[in-house]
Amino acid sequence: AALAIDPSLLGHLLGRVELRDLLAGDVLAAIERRLQHLEPDRAARDAEAVADLLRLLGPLTAAEAAARSADPASSSTWLETLSSSGRAVTVEHAGRTWWAGVEDVARLRDGLGVPPPPGVPSAFLADVDDPLGELVRRYARTHGPFTAEDVAGRFGLGVAVARGVLDRLTSGGVLLAGEFRPGATDPEWCDAEVLRHIRRRSLAALRSQIEPVSHSALARFLPGWQNLGGHGGADGAEVGVDGLLAVIEQLDGVVLPASALEPLVLAPRVRDYSPAMLDELLAGGEVVWSGRGRVGTRDGWVSLHPTDSAGATLPVERPQPEGAVHLAVVDSLRGGALFFRDIATRVKEEADPGAAVTEADIRDALWDLVWDGVVTNDTLAPLRAVLAGGGTTGSGTAHRSRRTSARPRRARLGRTTMAQLDGAVAAGMRTPPVLAGRWSLVPEPVTDPTLRAHAWAETLLMRHGVVTRGVVEAEGVPGGFSAVYKVLARMEDSGGCRRGYFVEGLGAAQFATGNTIDRLRGFDDTADDLPWPSGADDPAVRILAATDPANPYGAALPWPVPAEGDGGTGEAPGHRPGRRAGALVVLVDGLCVLYVERGGRTVLVLDARAGAVPLAAAALA
Repeated sequence: AALAIDPSLLGHLLGRVELRDLLAGDVLAAIERRLQHLEPDRAARDAEAVADLLRLLGPLTAAEAAARSADPASSSTWLETLSSSGRAVTVEHAGRTWWAGVEDVARLRDGLGVPPPPGVPSAFLADVDDPLGELVRRYARTHGPFTAEDVAGRFGLGVAVARGVLDRLTSGGVLLAGEFRPGATDPEWCDAEVLRHIRRRSLAALRSQIEPVSHSALARFLPGWQNLGGHGGADGAEVGVDGLLAVIEQLDGVVLPASALEPLVLAPRVRDYSPAMLDELLAGGEVVWSGRGRVGTRDGWVSLHPTDSAGATLPVERPQPEGAVHLAVVDSLRGGALFFRDIATRVKEEADPGAAVTEADIRDALWDLVWDGVVTNDTLAPLRAVLAGGGTTGSGTAHRSRRTSARPRRARLGRTTMAQLDGAVAAGMRTPPVLAGRWSLVPEPVTDPTLRAHAWAETLLMRHGVVTRGVVEAEGVPGGFSAVYKVLARMEDSGGCRRGYFVEGLGAAQFATGNTIDRLRGFDDTADDLPWPSGADDPAVRILAATDPANPYGAALPWPVPAEGDGGTGEAPGHRPGRRAGALVVLVDGLCVLYVERGGRTVLVLDARAGAVPLAAAALA
């Protein structure tokens, strides 16, 4: 995280950059060898390449030139060739004989007092504005972190003179002063671009030390990350209304089947969950729910949103109301929330005198608007009544609920007949449960793409821990992975998250926070030869809705494909797993063992290792 900080900005704010404990010594050595052309692939192979060395590195001794040549024995011949053509000269300075490019004669004369050799053309003897500064800048570009003593020794200067030049270049932003080299104690300087290169290579070296975890490790990590307690997830980690709000904040904007929302998603996450808790948050204006499309006649997709952030995660594009009754219902709600009786009264007042608008027409229009994400309610009771069959006919819900002998009162009220509904308002009858509560328009979404991408990036990190391309695509985030990637990359630069190869087989574009990575690695497989990846004798068995974000399969992870002969279903025609409404998955120790298709009529065996299917089947039963 410290290496992700911009060193130039840090140096500007603090005056010094302290990276001594962060930069890798072997990375420093490798970069210095490359900058000095000491790597075999950068060695000089002819006289022309030696001329480039003198231009890029500055004056060199004969031994230094030989060390940077592919054929050290030929380096002296190449130098003589350059000398005879007037492209290189020899000079004496600081007790050494140097070979220098003819372009450097004026710099050496004006900066170090080296007399020009005879025969140098006058074109190369013009005055230089900052000769010593140019020599030191080139030295910095071709070295790692260095001290004032290093510069003084190289050019035969006094240490005070060298430090004065370094301070001047530092104030101009060319060099950075600080503590860089591991084990060193003296103040150091480094070229800004060289330091950026060292920092990137050190960061890459640190990332490479982190081995990715297996798919099953992610599948064991994710339910706990999303507050699913216990082996079966029946004893949630959160408690009370505040705990439910924390769960909803993590589920902000995720699209779920209405029939799975409470029994399969919320209840397993909140230890003492009851429908009244969610109604309390809805009635208090802390949470809003929105329809996201139908599934059959009695079910549909819904999403929950904390009110403060709802605008950023509600869909921008949604069906526009059509039809006179639908438009009249929307118009009646523009002034604020209303009970169904008030909506019906206003719609009938605005209707054409010849039009026979019934309460059933208004009810149908209202629920069309609900599933289109235009209208919502301050309680979930009407949705529960629809799921229970109130006022509707046709197929059942995607997820079946266990029935008890004593049915709740709202279910009995939900069996109001169509004739009763048509005359309910006129006769002063109690409003049917499918129309209870106050109805209002769903808040307008935020349209700024930057704000939406930032909100989705933070939400996905909080919900999934590790954000991958598959997660973003499975959730249908507007703009796709490219929009979220830009925000996550900027968050990495500012230290808000880290990018790396955390889960095997999912590519390098994975983002997570530091604490998440440490927690994820705690779930890694113990050994390949054990019956269960975690090494547990009693593996955790979890039953999840296939659409539950705690199920990574079909989102971050691909669906497993059984090998031939392992007892699995293989590629059975027409039977393939997917994140569909009504489907369930059974995970055993993070392995996806069973996929139960909608209605439970067929079960796909995706992992038939010894003991897996009996454990999964027993939990499912």
